[in-house]
Amino acid sequence: MRTLAVATALTLTLTASPAASAATTPSLPRPTGHAPVGVTSLSLKDTSRPDPWVPTVPYRELMVSVFYPATSANGPKKQYMTPLESERNLERENIPGLSLDVLSTVRTNAVVDAKPAGRWHDLPLVLLSPGWTQPRAVLTALAEDLASRGYAVAAIDHTYENRATTFPDGHVTGCAACEVDEQPGIWEKVAQVRSKDTSFVLDELLHSKKWGALIDPGRIGMTGHSAGGAVTTQAMLADPRIRAGADIDGSIHVPLPASGLSRPFLFLGSMDNYVPGQEGPYDDWETDWTHLTGWKRWLMVSGTVHSSFTDLGVLADQLGVDIGASIDGARALAITRNYVSAFFDQNLRCRPQPLLAAPSPTYPEVTFIG
Repeated sequence: MRTLAVATALTLTLTASPAASAATTPSLPRPTGHAPVGVTSLSLKDTSRPDPWVPTVPYRELMVSVFYPATSANGPKKQYMTPLESERNLERENIPGLSLDVLSTVRTNAVVDAKPAGRWHDLPLVLLSPGWTQPRAVLTALAEDLASRGYAVAAIDHTYENRATTFPDGHVTGCAACEVDEQPGIWEKVAQVRSKDTSFVLDELLHSKKWGALIDPGRIGMTGHSAGGAVTTQAMLADPRIRAGADIDGSIHVPLPASGLSRPFLFLGSMDNYVPGQEGPYDDWETDWTHLTGWKRWLMVSGTVHSSFTDLGVLADQLGVDIGASIDGARALAITRNYVSAFFDQNLRCRPQPLLAAPSPTYPEVTFIG
């Protein structure tokens, strides 16, 4: 099992400044779009299948955060994680001077249950899938930014695949899938489970009175980090409603078939871990690249590590934790936000993006591989 797909975004180099950790209330950078951002949490239950990781549960239950452009920035902001979720995500890291509940104090920008802005079928939708063992929370900054630019965004927690998911009735699920993640065929199962999760969430949103009226069913995209990015191609093959996809630093253990994928696709990864033509975490990108037959782009970012593409690069900097990156977390996040939004603007909104056409002097860290 190669590190890129399974490396958890919270695996940090354990050098922390206790003073910085104690003095700082971490916060996510403000979204860069013009719209205020709202967020709603949905608890969904798929009764058509038992849970694939805990078969004694006769249904698949999921928590989803829907971010969207709102009419007002006034109101309570979304809690990043609960104290228990923070504790379960940090307890294995053993970072000196860092309180285990610190991620419950992160300041976000999205207003809980704010009134949505948008006209009938006005909003393109982007589905977000987090990395292996990771909660949907770690993609909040990307979700907020896309929503501020006029997208609806659905960030999915894949139950029993992360360390803690809290449901409205108070029960908290853990990572049952972690107990079998060395078994043969695990990544094929992950791809199948997450593809079904994604299609189910999409069904629920499009068939709901509220979200179905706002979302444009002809402009749907998907992206994710690590394992969540890796399964995007499989989710697209399983569901033709997903018109464009992006893999953010996720190693693809389930390759595309010879028939390929003809819809637009973006690879975005870490240049520091890439050696062309040699075995490594991106050699499966080289294989899948030949089977992507639609518009495609492959970009690599110098100075980044695996966590740099999530909120945790920014939060680690603020908390005095060294994750090993040579560019700061805010810069890595800005690059991630701008290139991902440019990709969806071009391929869901039909707005040509010079940023994707050629290297930009604004972002010298970004290398065009293809």
